[in-house]
Amino acid sequence: MNILYGVPGEGLGHATRSKVIIRHLLEQGHEVQVVSSSRAYQLLAANFPGRVHEIKGFHLAYKELTVSKSRTAARTLRTAPDNLRLNFQRYRDLLDQGQRFDLVVSDFESFSYFFAKTQRLPVVSIDNMQVISRSKLDVAIPAEERGNFELARGIVRAKLPRAAHYLVTTFFYPPTSKPDTTLVPPIIRPEILAQRPTCGPHVLVYQSSTNQRDLVSLLQQLPQQTFHVYGFNRDEEHGNVRLRPFSEAGFIEDLASARAVVTNGGFSLISEAVYLGKPVCAVPIPAQFEQWLNAAEIEQLGYGRRFSHITADNLKAFLYDLTPFEQALSQYRQEGNEELFQALDAVLVGAMSDQ
Repeated sequence: MNILYGVPGEGLGHATRSKVIIRHLLEQGHEVQVVSSSRAYQLLAANFPGRVHEIKGFHLAYKELTVSKSRTAARTLRTAPDNLRLNFQRYRDLLDQGQRFDLVVSDFESFSYFFAKTQRLPVVSIDNMQVISRSKLDVAIPAEERGNFELARGIVRAKLPRAAHYLVTTFFYPPTSKPDTTLVPPIIRPEILAQRPTCGPHVLVYQSSTNQRDLVSLLQQLPQQTFHVYGFNRDEEHGNVRLRPFSEAGFIEDLASARAVVTNGGFSLISEAVYLGKPVCAVPIPAQFEQWLNAAEIEQLGYGRRFSHITADNLKAFLYDLTPFEQALSQYRQEGNEELFQALDAVLVGAMSDQ
């Protein structure tokens, strides 16, 4: 089967997850071409030479620790003409190759979806965002998050409508509310699957934005605890706080041996922490409902705590309760990516039989 695979460039979580699926598809004998943008394009192009085509995607803009809707809109309008020109050229390039695609797989990526619709190809969606619109969420949404929820649900519904099937990766399992929807465990990269988790003396802290300038001094208020901090891309020691430069191998080693994890509400790291049995202190970025949802589910499942801000008192409360979190996490079961692979293979067969 000839497959076009679309991966968004915002962050690297989509790229690292998609890399696992693309490799599986190639191992199954499928021919795969990929479209992506930004850093995701660079990562995928390095792993799959000759298969990855660069497009221009949509990127969020931040003000302090919050997504700025106005800045995001301004950036989108400013870059739209050049982006459209490049994307139109990529569209023509794909057609001029003379290769007929049988199906499109999209990880919440629009270019590949529109390509599929213009070419009348079936679309298979693989991502975690669709849980917002295709399930009956089992957590209470507070009044202050209702607006973010409605906005997120509207965006998700409009992103990839009427796909042939939706494979929704998730570590929590609310009832599905729409047909052609299958909940599957999160995609776990091979480097994480290879780990044998231990419980070391440190807490892993991932700070996706360096705007929280008081983080080091805040963590120093817990002098009996060692923190390994990623996100500042510096190699420094400040007493009990050790800033780590970016290193995939170093990060994975620190994650596998951590007592616990402090992060935002990003799906990739939370999923890996849950898989490795690490209690999670989740502090979602404001105005990102998907992050709020992941953090709320972590707390509801008993896998950790959710806070609106990182404070010394919040961290103390989280670290004091690690034992019950560890007990709850010990009940989590996931056999690598096998359930996802089996579901994907079955969906591909079904999508082609419907053609």
